[in-house]
Amino acid sequence: MTDARAHLTELALALGFEVTGWADAAPRADELGVYQGWLDSGRQAGMDYLTRQLPRRTDLSSSLPGVGSVLVLGVSHAFAPQPVPAGGVRLGRVARYAWTPDYHAQLEPLLERLRLEAASLGVRARGYVDHGPILERALAGRAFPGWQGKSGMLLSTTLGAFTTLAVLLTDLPAPEPAPLHPDRCGTCTRCIAACPTNAIGPDRLIDARLCLSALSIEHRGPLPWELRPSLGEWLFGCDLCSEVCPWSVRAGPLARLFVPDPELAHPDLRRFFGTSEREFQRQFSHTAFSRPRRKGMARNAVNVAGNLRLPEGLEILRLASSDPAWEVREAAAWAWGQWQNVAEVERLLNDPVAEVAGAARRVLDSGG
Repeated sequence: MTDARAHLTELALALGFEVTGWADAAPRADELGVYQGWLDSGRQAGMDYLTRQLPRRTDLSSSLPGVGSVLVLGVSHAFAPQPVPAGGVRLGRVARYAWTPDYHAQLEPLLERLRLEAASLGVRARGYVDHGPILERALAGRAFPGWQGKSGMLLSTTLGAFTTLAVLLTDLPAPEPAPLHPDRCGTCTRCIAACPTNAIGPDRLIDARLCLSALSIEHRGPLPWELRPSLGEWLFGCDLCSEVCPWSVRAGPLARLFVPDPELAHPDLRRFFGTSEREFQRQFSHTAFSRPRRKGMARNAVNVAGNLRLPEGLEILRLASSDPAWEVREAAAWAWGQWQNVAEVERLLNDPVAEVAGAARRVLDSGG
C-alpha cells in the first residue's frame, strides 16, 4: 500500500500538481466542531447547500464507500500581473484564480488520470475539485506543509495563499498521522487589516455575509446597499487578504500548470450587456464568470463603475439603465447616485419594477 501511495504521488507531481500529501479520510472532531459552529452562526450567508451537504462532508464514505485515505493536491494560481488588452471598457479587478479558464475543467482530467492509475493498482478512487462535499482545507492542513492562516486561507511557506486544492479519495488504509505544520502567522495581522468589511473573524473564519468574494460571486439579487462602496474596484472575487500575506509576497508568481488569460484578468465589461443568458454562457461557460451568471457580472460591473467614477464607466451605466434584468437597473440607480447624476436617477423612478424605482427614490432622498 505504501508503494501505491508513492506511485500516485509521483504521478500527481508529474501531471503538474505542485504539492501533494496524504491524510486520513476520517474527519477530526475538532474540525467538525469548528465547521458546525460556523454554519450555526449563519456565516455561510445564502449558501444553504453547505448545510445540506453537512452529512456528506462529515462522512466521506458517502462519496467513496470504504474510503481510508485521501491524496490532497495543490496547484498555484499565483500569476504575475497581466497586460490590459486594447479596446473595450476594462475597469475593475478580478481574483487571480479566475484569470485562467475554469480550473475545475482543467483539473478534472488529471484527477481522472489518477483514478485510472489507482484502478490499475487495485485501488478504488474518486476525485473532487472544490465543488464536492469535502472539507479540503482541513484535509490539506493535515496532508502537506501548511496551516490555516488568520485569513482563513490555507497558507504554505512555499506557495503562499494562492493555492487551488483538489483531492483523490481512495480505499487505501489511513496513513500514519503526520505532525501538524507550525503556525507561521506569528503576530502578523496584515490580512485582517486589509479586509475592507471586517469579514475575517478572530477565530480565523470568514463571514460570507461580509466577504467581498462571496458577495460578488455567490450573492444573488441586489448587493447590500451599505457594502457597495466597500467592493471598490472588485468586479469578481477579492484577493486582498492573500495579496498582503508575507508568505504570498515571498513566494511571488509561481503558477506553472495554469496559464492566465489577459481577457479574463481584464475583461471588457461591455460583454456582460446586450446579450442573453444563453449567449453569455456560450461565451463564458469555460470560465469562473459563469457562476454569478450574466446579470451577476453586469451588476458587479455597474457597482465598479459607480465606485470608480471614471469616464469610461459612463457607457456601462447607460447600458445598465435599460438592462432586461431588474437587478442590474437597480444597481444603475445606485451608481448614478454616486455620480450625482440626478436626471438619470429620476428616469429610473418610472421603472415598472418596484425595487428599481425604490432604489432611485432612496438615492434621491439621501441626496446621492
